[in-house]
Amino acid sequence: MSAAVAQIMGMPIVIDVRDEHPDGEAVDGAFDWFRWVDATFSTYREDSEISRLDRGELSLRDAHADVRWVMDRCEVLKEETNGYFDAHASGRLDPSGLVKGWSVDRAAELLRDTGLARFAVSAGGDMRIVGDGWRVGVQHPGDRASVAAVLELGDVAVATSAAYARGDHVLDPHTGRPPVEVLSVTILGPELATADAYATAAFAMGANGPGWTSRLPGYEAMTIMADEAVLTTGGFPDV
Repeated sequence: MSAAVAQIMGMPIVIDVRDEHPDGEAVDGAFDWFRWVDATFSTYREDSEISRLDRGELSLRDAHADVRWVMDRCEVLKEETNGYFDAHASGRLDPSGLVKGWSVDRAAELLRDTGLARFAVSAGGDMRIVGDGWRVGVQHPGDRASVAAVLELGDVAVATSAAYARGDHVLDPHTGRPPVEVLSVTILGPELATADAYATAAFAMGANGPGWTSRLPGYEAMTIMADEAVLTTGGFPDV
């Protein structure tokens, strides 16, 4: 068993391997993957393909195949969420809300391909879990030193959107303002990319988020409202 951490994409990325004989080279390869993702998708690097796309210096048809896939998926999710997930919500091209989860999903597949069977990959607190027997704490949105729930999980992705990590970074694309009726949204499901996008969209929806998450096929949600009421979908684990 081993855990390794690296600061990539402006956040701590943790790979926690619980297999009896972990493969250090596999973990190093996963971190190399995240470094490539950062170089390609970072909105802070002037030479990244995303920055060049945003400035009009690169056409989408000439971009890397992974960039084209991410941009296509962003458009699908924008339509699916009624515009609440929008890679242009900030006024410039920023697909980070999908890229983080997508890159973790891909890293998990890379690790699985090396034979690892029980591990977790976490990026900025959102994680993809492989194997059973994990206990995951969801940070309380009003108290950084406490947890809102401890979940018994296995083989699942966990994404939380809230204002505590980076302030009011999630805006309602329709109004340009942060929601005030909700403190956090946690989504569980098979893919972190989709779970992360859904959590962002549901948080941006504010009071309308819980009703929307209750209709998501294959994904479950826990929403903490501004009055600290906790709303969960039918298949969400007991909290």
